[in-house]
Amino acid sequence: MKHDSRLSGVLHVLLHMAEFDRPMTSEMLAMAMSTNPVVIRRIMGGLRDEGYVKSEKGHGGGWTLACDLDAVTLRDIYAALGSPDLLAMSNRTEMPGCIVEQAVNSALNEAFQEAEALLLKRFGEVTLAMLAADFHQRYLERGSTHTLEDHHGS
Repeated sequence: MKHDSRLSGVLHVLLHMAEFDRPMTSEMLAMAMSTNPVVIRRIMGGLRDEGYVKSEKGHGGGWTLACDLDAVTLRDIYAALGSPDLLAMSNRTEMPGCIVEQAVNSALNEAFQEAEALLLKRFGEVTLAMLAADFHQRYLERGSTHTLEDHHGS
């Protein structure tokens, strides 16, 4: 089963960006995410379209935050990613006329909808500022120096 980790990855990138007082290149962000800069540019382009980040070309250019961390929630970023499926599970649909399958799917659909509503509600309660505060607490407890590489230590 394939897991979609785009939300986690984008939040990771945004927190790194919040820590730097200068633009971060796609290459720098790709290093932090262990991915290709093209993937970063594609994701960041969508966030730019929603007004969460901005980009500058040329020497000294790169990506910067364009939003207030207190005003942006996980749900906002989730929506900016196109609201991908939250649950990997789904119903069997091979025999739609079967009343057993209908009963099972009805019960599962209700549970899936409740779970998604609860998850989206929680996403709406967590801001990027809250994630940044948690990161800063962990950072202080670790006693790390302030470099990108140190944020990824064990």
